[in-house]
Amino acid sequence: MVARNEEKQYLWQETKIECSKLFLFKPYFLITFECRILRTVNIYNIMNINQFNNIFFIGVAGSGMSAIAQYLRGIGKNVSGSDRYFLQGTPNETREKLEAEGILCFLQDGSGITDKTDLVVASTAIEDTVFEVQKARELNIPILRRSEVLALISESKKTIAVGGTSGKSTTSAMIFDIMQHAGLEPSIISGAGLTSIIREGKIGNAKVGKGEWLVIEADESDGSIVQYHPEIGLLLNIEKDHQEIDELMEIFGTFRDNTKELFITNRSNKLAAKLSVKAANDFATAASEGAGYTGGDFTQNGLQIQFAVNGSVVKMNTVGKHNMENALAAIAVVNRVGVSYETAANALAQYEGIYRRHQIIGEKDNVLVIDDYAHNPAKCAASIAACQPVAPKLIAWFQPHGYKPTRFLRDDFVHDIAAVLRPQDEIWMSEIFYAGGSAVKDISANDLIEDLKKLGKNAYFVEDRNQLVEAVKPHFDGQTVLLLMGARDPSLEVFAKEVFEQL
Repeated sequence: MVARNEEKQYLWQETKIECSKLFLFKPYFLITFECRILRTVNIYNIMNINQFNNIFFIGVAGSGMSAIAQYLRGIGKNVSGSDRYFLQGTPNETREKLEAEGILCFLQDGSGITDKTDLVVASTAIEDTVFEVQKARELNIPILRRSEVLALISESKKTIAVGGTSGKSTTSAMIFDIMQHAGLEPSIISGAGLTSIIREGKIGNAKVGKGEWLVIEADESDGSIVQYHPEIGLLLNIEKDHQEIDELMEIFGTFRDNTKELFITNRSNKLAAKLSVKAANDFATAASEGAGYTGGDFTQNGLQIQFAVNGSVVKMNTVGKHNMENALAAIAVVNRVGVSYETAANALAQYEGIYRRHQIIGEKDNVLVIDDYAHNPAKCAASIAACQPVAPKLIAWFQPHGYKPTRFLRDDFVHDIAAVLRPQDEIWMSEIFYAGGSAVKDISANDLIEDLKKLGKNAYFVEDRNQLVEAVKPHFDGQTVLLLMGARDPSLEVFAKEVFEQL
């Protein structure tokens, strides 16, 4: 008992030092460190990811977790994991792909954690009451969260960390593809699958390269972005999403201060521009912003865009002005590590995109179905705007996720979507996706639809998404884009395919 108390006292002393640095930002950092005390883990004494060889992931099927698991397996670790979606006798594509990489998968019953396990990684969705967490504690196995492990990994490589409330996955993929095209053989840990890697039969959200650079997404939603100390920090934008603006400014400010060598930001985004370190490092869509990398002359022809960066023409098989900004950010990064504009443009001309980001499902009877991950107000508005040049009419469907986020962002969703819809366009919503837990269900997607109707928009609510096709068919009028938007719900990919088949 004395030893345990001494350990906890020592850990608290270590924690107080860290908290003294972070307390001015937000109290939830205290909660994070206190949780480490409860788990009797002192991450500041863990200096290198190579201290661990047998690593078990609880919730390994999640996009962020599976990426880290694959990366660690790729550098030679013994990796295994469990997930609540792994069921006895039920096929699971993610499990099959993980096991093809040599990652042994288990039911979430504790059988995969043994006395040989020297680290357990738990996703943020895993609560301390989960049996596997309790078993790891009983065996005195250290437990770290996904972001903590990613921070350890990033310390082992020269890291490019991509931050911002929108565009992280896309821009990370662009940076990776350009660097790979340039022969730099980078590694990547992403929140979404790259089509170029998916074609290899993999999940697509991670790859280990022989080069010195690692590209990662730095997530602000849980504050974990402050744990990273990258060589290059990239800030794409700041918009209201998971937190209020003042909280986001504090978090991204710490991200800037933690960047070791080069910080690049978007001077066209008013909030992000406030955190600029040096204009010559930054990018912008207008020369008046004074950035070192300026994009302009944007045009979109159907599913292709063209623009110029400092006079160099770039053509891409994608949609939306927001993707010009993403590509501009990627070029700003890679140019600073020695990649020419010409090489970057050649790589972007071959860019294949990422999973569920304006993914073309198919076209039938003059209706083009596009599936997209958009889930916050700015992303939904940008996604709608990007698809409008493709057809005279656009019908957008959106499934909000989480009652608390929907309540928090209600006015922003209504304002941003209403602002971008053309008179002939329509917005449809189905009921909020509920992932479980103790959420207060005091808001409905129909509340947002009613708000949009009051603004004179063509807005419709179909509670059960399985009734969408039948309800929307009479609204197709000539060439139409049917844009499906939503996140967090793992069945959305299947739903998009079902919608197309039912047309």
